[in-house]
Amino acid sequence: MPDIYLASQSPRRRELLLQIGVSFEVVDVDVPEEREANESPLDYVKRLAQTKAMAGLGVVDDKPILGADTIVVLEQSDEPIILEKPRDKSHAIEMLMALSGGQHQVITAVAVCDKSRIDIRVNQTRVEFREISEQEASAYWLTGEPADKAGAYGIQGLGGVFVRRLEGSYSSVVGLPLFETTELLSLFDIPYW
Repeated sequence: MPDIYLASQSPRRRELLLQIGVSFEVVDVDVPEEREANESPLDYVKRLAQTKAMAGLGVVDDKPILGADTIVVLEQSDEPIILEKPRDKSHAIEMLMALSGGQHQVITAVAVCDKSRIDIRVNQTRVEFREISEQEASAYWLTGEPADKAGAYGIQGLGGVFVRRLEGSYSSVVGLPLFETTELLSLFDIPYW
């Protein structure tokens, strides 16, 4: 019997929960990931994490549910640009070239809820990329790794070669900030380790 349900199909989130010894089961939820007009990146990622957790309550309600979402944010000019999962190869290459040689922010929100309450934590981590050539970006796409990842890269995989520096939480960039997650688990009396 699980201690918590995970409202995410992300293999990386599953791996991170297993890494810290959490007993969980995955519950399938379908939440549209569309930013609302004038919604800040922070509000957007928090809303998605909360909505995913709450959607899990519609499927199972005997244990708490964990929902999470990760976005990559380029802070250019007046309006931040949110990079989610790429649509195709050209979109992925466009994203990687936008990240090349600069800094971006990775924001991950984690929400845990049960029938009576919901709580949320957010982690913001700054990542700096080295310069990437279009040939590298194209070759990276062919590995299959960027297809289902925010910002079209996975720091825990081959995409880690692009990262020059990181300020914040590595696990947050992977998709589940362990510090914030264990804070929430403790609030809901869910054991880890």
